[in-house]
Amino acid sequence: MTPKPTPMDSSVRQHGDTGIKMLDGLKVLDLTHYVAGPYATRLMAAQGADVIKVERPGVGDPSRRIGPFPDDVPHREKSALYLYLNTGKKSITLNLKHGASKSILRHLLQWADVLVESFRPGVMQRLGLDYDSVSDINPRIIMTSVSNFGQTGPYRDYGAREINLYAMGGLMYITGDAEREPLGMAARLAQYGAGQNAFAGTLGALLHRDISGFGQQVDVAISEYLATILENALSQYSYTGSNFRRTGNRGYGRAAWGPYPCKDGYVGVIAGPDHNWHEMAELMGIAELAADRFGDRAGRGENADELDALMLPWLMSHDRHDIFERAQRRGLAFAYVATPHDILSWEHLRERSFFAQIEHANAVSVEHPTLPWLVDGERSANIAAAPTLGQHNSDVYMGMLGYSKLELVRLRGMGAI
Repeated sequence: MTPKPTPMDSSVRQHGDTGIKMLDGLKVLDLTHYVAGPYATRLMAAQGADVIKVERPGVGDPSRRIGPFPDDVPHREKSALYLYLNTGKKSITLNLKHGASKSILRHLLQWADVLVESFRPGVMQRLGLDYDSVSDINPRIIMTSVSNFGQTGPYRDYGAREINLYAMGGLMYITGDAEREPLGMAARLAQYGAGQNAFAGTLGALLHRDISGFGQQVDVAISEYLATILENALSQYSYTGSNFRRTGNRGYGRAAWGPYPCKDGYVGVIAGPDHNWHEMAELMGIAELAADRFGDRAGRGENADELDALMLPWLMSHDRHDIFERAQRRGLAFAYVATPHDILSWEHLRERSFFAQIEHANAVSVEHPTLPWLVDGERSANIAAAPTLGQHNSDVYMGMLGYSKLELVRLRGMGAI
């Protein structure tokens, strides 16, 4: 007989309430830099994983040189990008090309459950850290490799920037107005999306490892993230041979659908579904909007210019928050184009503990997003400050690996750490 499930007993519930996080005990060796890889390991650290970030002596992660900086003065410990991507981690310095690093790396690989790296394909092999070599040292280790185009294929050695990835991933082809050139995005969408893929792929490999006893290599191509979020553009082409078109704010025959100017910015108008259209006339107090010619999507598309002329005076006389609240109360899925100030002051995110004020080194205080989900109603994130360059050398080399202080001085003098 299958036993009946029982409620979680109070001792377990209390144990969860003491701050135990989902990835407590997971040991991660982080050889990543810039954005995609560090974002994956940030998500791990935020859930309690012990993440040791390996950085070049005297230089560190290149993201340390990317702004913004306080008062626009570059400082390797004050980059907002670096601080955000590396909260909750430990930093050690290690010259991976130095002969003395091989023994250190062997010890770190024996310690780790997960190795995450974001070098160009071929670099890890030249360092003697290809997956076969790493798994010889630790057969249970998960090695997650993040690169522009993946570890295989004819483009694997090609370089790319965010705009290249956005273009080659297909999103640029469908973004913008039909009469104008394709548009890119200002955000590092591909980088953060690939970081999420690396995080998810690593957790899947860990589950497989716990079942089989063996590790795997997870190969994440940054370029592939964008091709996976093309809505149904690829399916449409596969089925019909026809391409999506750039349609701007009047997408695919829709009118009263998209961003419109208002008194203090822009508001997102969503005129659907059809049975809710009468709410638009009541919202704006414009009886003519209830005319039959506007009653369905096709009619609104055919009369889009007239429709805009009717709506715009009302929109321009109201601010975006007011329009948003009025529409939502009527079941209309309006939104508004939010500024950074709007996001940081949004009471909804505040209520859900989305942000945390973190005091970093050098008197830098920054408000960061924590985790993009709640667990048992709690954000429950490790929000410790990002490490200064080599901050944890003594903790790791002496406390964890057993090196003496004299050996550390010698290694530093050799340029190994």
